[in-house]
Amino acid sequence: MRATFGTGRTKELSWRLGQLAALRALLTEEAEALQAALLADLGKNPVEAYRAEVGFTINELDHTVTHLEEWLRPKPAAVPDAFLPADARVVRDPLGVVLIIAPWNYPVQLALAPLVGALASGNAVVVKPSELAPATSAALAGLLPKYLDTDAVAVVEGAVPETTALLEQRFDHIFYTGSGNVGRIVMTAAAKHLTPVTLELGGKSPVVVEPGADLEVTARRIARGKFANAGQTCVAPDYVLAIGDTAARLEPYLAAAVRELYGDDTAANPGYGKIVNDRNFDRLTGLLGAGRVVTGGGHDRSARHIDPTVLADVPPDAPVMSEEIFGPILPVLPVPDLDAAITFINDRDKPLALYAFTGSDRTKERLTRETSSGALTFGLPVQHLAVPELPFGGVGASGMGRYHGEYSIDTFSHAKAILDKPLD
Repeated sequence: MRATFGTGRTKELSWRLGQLAALRALLTEEAEALQAALLADLGKNPVEAYRAEVGFTINELDHTVTHLEEWLRPKPAAVPDAFLPADARVVRDPLGVVLIIAPWNYPVQLALAPLVGALASGNAVVVKPSELAPATSAALAGLLPKYLDTDAVAVVEGAVPETTALLEQRFDHIFYTGSGNVGRIVMTAAAKHLTPVTLELGGKSPVVVEPGADLEVTARRIARGKFANAGQTCVAPDYVLAIGDTAARLEPYLAAAVRELYGDDTAANPGYGKIVNDRNFDRLTGLLGAGRVVTGGGHDRSARHIDPTVLADVPPDAPVMSEEIFGPILPVLPVPDLDAAITFINDRDKPLALYAFTGSDRTKERLTRETSSGALTFGLPVQHLAVPELPFGGVGASGMGRYHGEYSIDTFSHAKAILDKPLD
């Protein structure tokens, strides 16, 4: 990869656009193969697999192709009078060889959406799919070399030993999506070579629900964001902070929303996914003992199935509140007022996303000003990812760096300052 980058060919706009066109062809021509792999790994139905993984990545790619030439133009910079006559500009240089380490929960999107930005920026790339989604890993390992420049893009499959070996190499950027624990390992390994990192981590993303919100709409949108992919989404609502008497009033609406989405027998619904493996299944079922079950609670280890579950009367110090749930369990906690909700959020690690359902502009202003999170969304959980001109990334324990759209070009490029003063 480094030898290829050294030839300079990945820097050419024609090469970048050619690789993006080839990647788009892969996504369209091999969509069924990718959907079959996602079904095998996660029980992800083809419609959901296309929408959230294949189609999502195509939209990201198309937005990038449309704007890439504009994004890559040198940006003029003003020069102080004391240095005139002179010109100044900023150009975006490719970084070199990039390593992308993808997770298992959205194993197509979270491997290929960063790849879009890395290729568009003119880099050579090594992609490491997750071994916990083996069918998707095998599909990517088989398909990417068929479509992309094999001198500039490689796929390395494997588990901890292979990832460890990769991290011993000198990369020019490492892009990792996954848990905070592994993120620390990645950052430690990168420090040896002073390699910059983007860490897309997780965390407990809260939902604040105020009195006066339309609870039927609120419940439906929370349930859709929470239980897609069986709750295995880094920005899924993790818990609800319901203000005043809203908690008790919200409960029946949440139960109704689950029935509306998945029916009375979620185990028989092909539109509802499965837990990725036995270890995560056992971890999640161990969290079910907290509080009172509003809806759900059923599970089947042989099928790695856990019903969409809403828990009420959950103590703030319960195990389900001490770690990112990353599964189909939603605790609902009452809080007396917005002050208490803000304090509750700020006393914990900064979340990857914060959601709120409120009709109050004052509440929106306070949450914007008085909390810190990777993203803040009012009225629609999760979908900020699908707005290509918004950055996606965490803050504090939920990650560092950002991507999507032009922000991906920022991540995978160096903004090089150029000052040019004539000699005469």
